[in-house]
Amino acid sequence: MPNLTINGVLLEFQKGQSILEVAIDNAIEIPHYCYHPGLSVPANCRICLAEISQPNHKTGQLELIPKLMPTCHTVAAEGMVVSTLTPKAEANQKAVMEYLLINHPVDCAVCDQAGECGLQDYSYEYGRSHSRFEEDKIKNPKKDVGPHVLLYSDRCIMCTRCVRFTKEVTKTSELMVEGRGGTEMIDVFPGIALDNELSGNVVDLCPVGALLDKDFLFQQRVWFLKKTPSIDGITASGDNISIEHNEGVVYRIKPRTNLEVNQWWITDEVRYGWKFVHSENRLTLPALRGAVSFDRADPAAAWDATMSRAVDVLQAGSRNGRIAFLASPMLSCEDAFLLGRAILSIDPSAVLGVGPVPKSGEDRTLDGGFTISCEKAPNARGVRRVLEALAGTAPARRPTGAPSVCDANEFLAALTSAGSSVALVTGNYPSEWVDEPLARALAVRRFVLLDTLPNRLTSLAETFLPVATWVEKSGTFENAKNRLQSFERAISPVDFVKCEGQIALDLATRLTGSPAAIYDAARTRLEMSAVRGLEIFADQVRHPPLAHARASDMVTVEI
Repeated sequence: MPNLTINGVLLEFQKGQSILEVAIDNAIEIPHYCYHPGLSVPANCRICLAEISQPNHKTGQLELIPKLMPTCHTVAAEGMVVSTLTPKAEANQKAVMEYLLINHPVDCAVCDQAGECGLQDYSYEYGRSHSRFEEDKIKNPKKDVGPHVLLYSDRCIMCTRCVRFTKEVTKTSELMVEGRGGTEMIDVFPGIALDNELSGNVVDLCPVGALLDKDFLFQQRVWFLKKTPSIDGITASGDNISIEHNEGVVYRIKPRTNLEVNQWWITDEVRYGWKFVHSENRLTLPALRGAVSFDRADPAAAWDATMSRAVDVLQAGSRNGRIAFLASPMLSCEDAFLLGRAILSIDPSAVLGVGPVPKSGEDRTLDGGFTISCEKAPNARGVRRVLEALAGTAPARRPTGAPSVCDANEFLAALTSAGSSVALVTGNYPSEWVDEPLARALAVRRFVLLDTLPNRLTSLAETFLPVATWVEKSGTFENAKNRLQSFERAISPVDFVKCEGQIALDLATRLTGSPAAIYDAARTRLEMSAVRGLEIFADQVRHPPLAHARASDMVTVEI
């Protein structure tokens, strides 16, 4: 492979890479604002300029290019020597920072971007220690540019990432550059709001505090937030995300870069679809039909009573016919496995089904390869994979011609044909999911319901058990492209809820008298891999990369 030298380090590169790309790949910092790997390269911020020497094609001797060159736009070449540490390059960095800060307001104390601001970081690393500007700063208004985004024009450094995103990725072109020189600013076209399906990504792209998320505005200082790697729990896309939270409260969701899945982006649906986690309507205490509500001061008694009733209901169903189990596509693979195993231990011929899979429109793939999924459930394929494997290893086979695992419509027919008088039903959808046929079918049966929000089944269930959302547990989802990805628990389950996997283990303890167990996703995947048909859970689940602590370069002294 060809080689070049950046700041004294000899590096290999692939043909066609820019100098900046080579530096980024090798963790060598070259300051930059306008460059982003998912967008075109305008080379307009000028802070990445470097002194470059390259071999003369005739003599082979190094010759210095007489002017500074933009590393984001200059293609790496064999034998090239690049330096951003020379006096000339450092003078340019200081000059660029000085120009950017001339009209920038000194409002870091009230800016949401403080703590993760590229302007703050580079001002410290590459800027001057004081300002020489003594004139009045140009003032620009704050603008409401769309349903989710505010524009603080005073803070904008005109990197144009946001403009290029709406032009090149979403192809909606709502944002533009207006004016010239010191009056140049980002704006929307008259009468056109920034309202596309990926609009929130411009906030992530903005390296300063110019574009801010209305939903997160003044909610939390970023240095208080903890980041937990997770997977989209709203759609079948499998987008890699970070859940940012503090003291048990989720404040925002941001994309995690994964070039094989969601690249650098997520949809607004995923970004803002988590609000049901902290909904005022969230059900957090078990309930029994016809009984007085349990005392919140004694949740252990409530769980004990409802679990005892649930076991009685399921065992009665196995004596009088076949049990039916409807597994929601919102469950993790581990949840479905543990619940399915518990049900089959009671009734090996149980009717197994996957709950309704909501859809809206058709899948849409953008030019860059990012796909907006029409399927609004994260794990329909994973739940089916698990249940089919369990059904295939159950001692009793299905009746001739009957599917091993039903879809939502087949499940309703199977309830009648199998003579099932008892069911275990799981929900965990972010919105209303029960249709009239399902409600009618279950109204004449005894059933145990595991769910998060009130719906038409909660008052009909013999036993109701509140369950955790995906941000409150760990597990694995299989996306629309059959990619298995694990996710971590971000926050503890609210109030008195439990994850479905833990409820399944508690059921197994009561049914078999086995020792009590604590749900652990990794251990469950190991158990799953021993089941025929689920071997892929041993080594084909993609896990989030390990986080590496970043050492501060701030010098501290004891006082």
